[in-house]
Amino acid sequence: MGVFANIFIALTALFHVGFLVLEMFLWTGPTGRKIFRMSAEQAEATRVLAANQGLYNGFLAAGLVWSLLASQPDFAFQLKVFFLVCVIVAAIYGAWSVKPRILLVQGGPAILALVLTVLAS
Repeated sequence: MGVFANIFIALTALFHVGFLVLEMFLWTGPTGRKIFRMSAEQAEATRVLAANQGLYNGFLAAGLVWSLLASQPDFAFQLKVFFLVCVIVAAIYGAWSVKPRILLVQGGPAILALVLTVLAS
């Protein structure tokens, strides 16, 4: 079960790297505008906010990768739980404040990873 937990942690980290790229580098381009259904003017007006949000997603991804690389099992478990809970809280807030679908896209893999991580411990 620990292997499956780590796969979902890695998947969650990968998604957050993708969010970083989207929000920091693709936000004002056609891809970012299409995904978030924004005009060029809306994208430009929110560019700095999106980049900041992308940076935070990068920190979440880095923490999740760190949790997979930590050599001391108890510490790795603590890192996994902490960063997965951070992702889940962000997904809940995003679902409440922006769009319910965020809970599934951002939170779904993290919730599954957290359940598997706890069951594997």
